[in-house]
Amino acid sequence: MQPGRFTELFFLDEATAFAAGHRPCALCRREDYTRFVEIWRGVHPGPVSAEAMDERLHDERLDPRTREQRHHRAPMDDLPDGAFVLHSSEPHLVLGQSLLRWTNAGYADRASRPSGEQATVITPSTLVEVLRAERDPDVPFLHPTASRI
Repeated sequence: MQPGRFTELFFLDEATAFAAGHRPCALCRREDYTRFVEIWRGVHPGPVSAEAMDERLHDERLDPRTREQRHHRAPMDDLPDGAFVLHSSEPHLVLGQSLLRWTNAGYADRASRPSGEQATVITPSTLVEVLRAERDPDVPFLHPTASRI
């Protein structure tokens, strides 16, 4: 990592990056970043600079006392496609009425999304709201294995 430069991070797909609390890169994914800022502005009043968004996302993704990833609870039925939850102690992508188990190589298994339950949500709440507001069916970008299982 270069001090004073952008963070060199790469993820399986956009949903995984959101679950980790990151936004699209303003340099290498400019069109996606611009779309993201427009959505952010609509659901989160206040500053929309990259620094302001990163600060808010950092606060939501990391507990400063333990340095562990923060999770929050939400009704499973209310989660938008693209959010990540813990299911059977493993990360899963919410997609339609399914949960897809995440692995380093892609999505591996499909399970039914439990109805009427509270979920442990991995994706920070700010990004869940961005996902909820997005209407493009190809957003977030998903790894090809999501459509194969």
